[in-house]
Amino acid sequence: MEDKPSTTPKNLINQSVVPGDVVLDLSTMADQTIKLGGGLRQDGDVISVTKAGKLRFTKPNKYWVEGSHKRYVPCVEDHILGIVVECRADNFLVDIKGPTLADLPVLAFEGVIRRNIPRFEIGTLLYARVVKTNAGMNPELSCTDANGKAAEFGPLKEGFMFETSTGLSRMLLSSPPCPILEGLGKKLSFEIAVGLNGRVWVNAESPSTVILVSNAIMKSESLSAAQQKITVEKLLQRVQ
Repeated sequence: MEDKPSTTPKNLINQSVVPGDVVLDLSTMADQTIKLGGGLRQDGDVISVTKAGKLRFTKPNKYWVEGSHKRYVPCVEDHILGIVVECRADNFLVDIKGPTLADLPVLAFEGVIRRNIPRFEIGTLLYARVVKTNAGMNPELSCTDANGKAAEFGPLKEGFMFETSTGLSRMLLSSPPCPILEGLGKKLSFEIAVGLNGRVWVNAESPSTVILVSNAIMKSESLSAAQQKITVEKLLQRVQ
């Protein structure tokens, strides 16, 4: 009789994995429904790794492999920062740092009808949600949430946008908040939008605050939680 993989989810969470590693055995997870993100695939009862990185988990049931890559692979429900590169009659073409451009229909905004479709200039920065990723087709975006509301989605005006790895983006969106954002947020007033595609937008009343926050984030990827706290303390001492 063939042995079942002994791997359990808990002992691999936040650990490095490589293609071919078996991370989950569904036959030992009776009555549990899981959601797979990027870097994982299902073959029968076995969930295995397709790209190198760290296995991540978020409640209630999502697993994915996080890699620190510059190139982004779109997944449905990802929140991303995109740049408009072409305006067409029915849609906008948006650069999302992926293998292809993404389509953003002109009607994919709250309350928009043909008579009041939005007008964007080339280079406009948008906070959007990935809604489709069919093979052989451009990913499709929306600037509404699942209920059709604008929520936080739409154009981001002013501020400063910079690019990071996808791994750093996920760290910034982690719960509880990473020490860098938690520490800066206690002392400084600023807005931030993080895209899972490795883009970050920061805005504040003071340009010096934008620069400080942006530099702190860019330096944080290789730092431990303790090192991040020390970095924040040192940076804030300079502005007191």
